Amino acid sequence: MNITKLGRGQASAIAFALGLGACASDPPQAALPSITVSQSGPCCGPVTAAGRHLLQVIVDSDVEHLWLYRRHIDWKTGIPDMPEEWHGRDSETHCSAYIAGMSVRLGVYLMRPPRHGLNLLANAQGEWLDSSAGRRAGWHRVESLEQVQYLANQGWFVVGVYVNPDPKQGGHIVIVRPSDTATVDRLKAHGPQVAEASYHNHINWSAKGSFAREHYADVHYYAHDVPGTVDSRL
Repeated sequence: MNITKLGRGQASAIAFALGLGACASDPPQAALPSITVSQSGPCCGPVTAAGRHLLQVIVDSDVEHLWLYRRHIDWKTGIPDMPEEWHGRDSETHCSAYIAGMSVRLGVYLMRPPRHGLNLLANAQGEWLDSSAGRRAGWHRVESLEQVQYLANQGWFVVGVYVNPDPKQGGHIVIVRPSDTATVDRLKAHGPQVAEASYHNHINWSAKGSFAREHYADVHYYAHDVPGTVDSRL
């Protein structure tokens, strides 16, 4: 578009809009911590004190008994808040509600109610994580499974997410567990160990087992550092 051919008012409006766009550009992100991968034995460094705290928060979530399939739940706690026979809206699987509840416990923002309803929230979370808004909020996309495991061991909040290309169908999201026994071969074969809410909830499950076989290749990982002092209680 040639601004010189526009009226003064139109040109000013376009210049103002371009200025807003420049202001809204992503700030540079700090580089992720570097990692030296061991090809024999455990690959991705020891579990630090922060990693042990993260693991305890995951274990304390008691996800195998909360955020249960076909129960209407409080998204922060996973506690059922409707009678067992009630099967209305938001009473199916709760992967995204579980991860949203974990984000509150870890003091890290991730898209959650009330900004977005529970219906199809995993898709919205995945799209947000991969957006400029997610990056401005401190989330990093992580490309290698070794880096995924290393960051979890360091106590970072790391999630794996599949966004369903069908906007009417749900995606899936999990949290990565710290592990000082993961190897390169195991990560390649099974992915990292994760916790999830799904049709059957798991406190310790492989990423490859968590996602449908045809979806696993399209799972992406994102990481956010956790504040130094966090409380596993609500």
